[in-house]
Amino acid sequence: MRQSIKKSIKTLGSQAAKFVTTLHERNQTLFGVADVKTITGLTDTSARSFVRTLVERGLVTRLKPGLFILVPFEMGKDKEFAGDPYLVASVLAGGKSYYLSHGTAMEIHQMVTQPQLVVYVSTSERLQSRLIMGTEFRFITCKKKSFFGIIDYWATKQKTVKVSDIERTVIDGLRQPEYCGGLTEVAKGLWMQRESVSPERLMRYSIRLNVGAVMRRLGFLLELYEMGTDKIIGALRERLTNSYVLLDPVLPGQGKYLHRWRLRLNVEPDELRSLVRT
Repeated sequence: MRQSIKKSIKTLGSQAAKFVTTLHERNQTLFGVADVKTITGLTDTSARSFVRTLVERGLVTRLKPGLFILVPFEMGKDKEFAGDPYLVASVLAGGKSYYLSHGTAMEIHQMVTQPQLVVYVSTSERLQSRLIMGTEFRFITCKKKSFFGIIDYWATKQKTVKVSDIERTVIDGLRQPEYCGGLTEVAKGLWMQRESVSPERLMRYSIRLNVGAVMRRLGFLLELYEMGTDKIIGALRERLTNSYVLLDPVLPGQGKYLHRWRLRLNVEPDELRSLVRT
């Protein structure tokens, strides 16, 4: 691979070769105009002109205004290349606190059976969703105090990104099932990773988040799948109020009322139990 890089760099101009070589030495594929100025010493206007030339030559792809990615030499020129979507998502967060969440985190933790078409990112500040070369990056605003249960994940051999741990992924899914394909998909993911998930940590996370709907849905699923101890179930039930919420907020408001968990069961328990048998 290094021989290929060296051979390809020889065909570039000296300034472009220096720039590309420096990025490779840094193991950096994503960059902005500020990186161009630092490496080349060019002024702002000249740096923008320089990177525009790189894009025209097929050496670089523009992902959004001010954000670019090196195109691997083996792909040749004039190829659309977006790179690793998880790394792109981390850069799109723009230095704000973030973590990959919901359906994306479920995919990382092997809690899904179908590939995810959207990259979900929870961020401390409101950001606009983007469509980059067919991949949608959707940003979900999360209060800074709710940033917990986050770990590092190796997106590539050189770079890590932030992602919710397996328990926080379940909790986020129970809070906003619409970003995971619905409550049934969250339940399926929970069951698929039942050997890895910690029911006690799920309970602690839900209490820390302090969202009644999450505690209701969590308690119901832990009991349904016989995953919770009496202590865990009791800790969740003692925090319930008298109001009712839908088991799955994505679906219409119908179904029986379950007093024990203050839930309206618009998903049949038998449907959720059937996941165990599939």
